[in-house]
Amino acid sequence: MELTDPEVYMASKRRKSEFVHIGPVMKRLLKECEATGGNELGRINQAWNRVVDPAVAENARPTAINQNTLLVHVTSSPWLHQLQFLKKDILGRLNAELNGPVLEDLLFKIGPI
Repeated sequence: MELTDPEVYMASKRRKSEFVHIGPVMKRLLKECEATGGNELGRINQAWNRVVDPAVAENARPTAINQNTLLVHVTSSPWLHQLQFLKKDILGRLNAELNGPVLEDLLFKIGPI
């Protein structure tokens, strides 16, 4: 096709105004992959949403796993403190949901959700 083709010309004009920064797009795609992926973190994310209260799910999200320790990002210091009290209960419910002792510890850290 040549630039004289009206459809190609109009498409090239539209593209200039439709640029989107890749950061938010990649972040959304990565979250979707983590939530639905077949990997261990994907399984844990799905289990997390089933075992924690919706308020906790809004303010805390599993982000990484290292051996048998799950890193959970939280939105603020009060949430970090509160989840320390719930740690043993959450850990037990997560392992039950995952059908076995998959996790040994939870580490809470303030970070992006």
